[in-house]
Amino acid sequence: MEKISKSQVKLVKSLQIKKFRDQLGLFVAEGEKCVGELTKSFELVHLYREGENASRTEIEQMSGLRTPQGVIAVFRKSPITNNQSPITNHQLPITNLTLALDGVQDPGNLGTIIRTCDWFGVHDIVCSLDTADCYNPKVVQATMGALARVRIHYVDLPSWLKELKIQKSKLKIFGTLLDGRDMYDVISSSRDHEIPSIIVMGNEGNGISPAVRSLVTHPIRIPSYPKNAETSESLNVSIATAIVLAEFRRLEF
Repeated sequence: MEKISKSQVKLVKSLQIKKFRDQLGLFVAEGEKCVGELTKSFELVHLYREGENASRTEIEQMSGLRTPQGVIAVFRKSPITNNQSPITNHQLPITNLTLALDGVQDPGNLGTIIRTCDWFGVHDIVCSLDTADCYNPKVVQATMGALARVRIHYVDLPSWLKELKIQKSKLKIFGTLLDGRDMYDVISSSRDHEIPSIIVMGNEGNGISPAVRSLVTHPIRIPSYPKNAETSESLNVSIATAIVLAEFRRLEF
């Protein structure tokens, strides 16, 4: 391996900032497992290993982790998420189950959701334009390599859903709302393998936006246990996503 230069250290450090990730079309990942998984699906541009072509000090300077893992890689972003113009419905195949995220802004939550979708076989996540950047280093680390298998799309979510409803009149759009119906009743009574379903999860503090909420056809709520017990107001969005996806897959959507 060619020894790292000062300019390369500076380049890797700059990729902690979205503006530079967008300008250069690159992102950074750390750790043997995460880097290994991403190498299967993304073009590897640079690879640095402590003791081989980078010193401990240089790794620490480039790392975004409190405890650097000794392996840092720079990858080229996917053409899907690096496209500056929003996708159209003709560019995104809707499978039997697709997840949509409306304003999910915490990188850790987004990374965990991507990893959860990988587990449950959901291959496409459609994000509103104000959802966190999937190439944020904190997101990349939280996915544990799942970013290699789950495609992330950024769109004007209300417009995209509205157009999609016109094209697919029987489309089911499930949305998690505090005033929704018990999800176990709604999901089980809505099972139809020939009609595609979209699940919308909302912002950590405000939930689903009014514009998207107006397009939801099946409002659902995860019931607490026991019913009517005094509990927290809501669940963490990544945990809620896992619970909802588990129920959909249990019913073989």
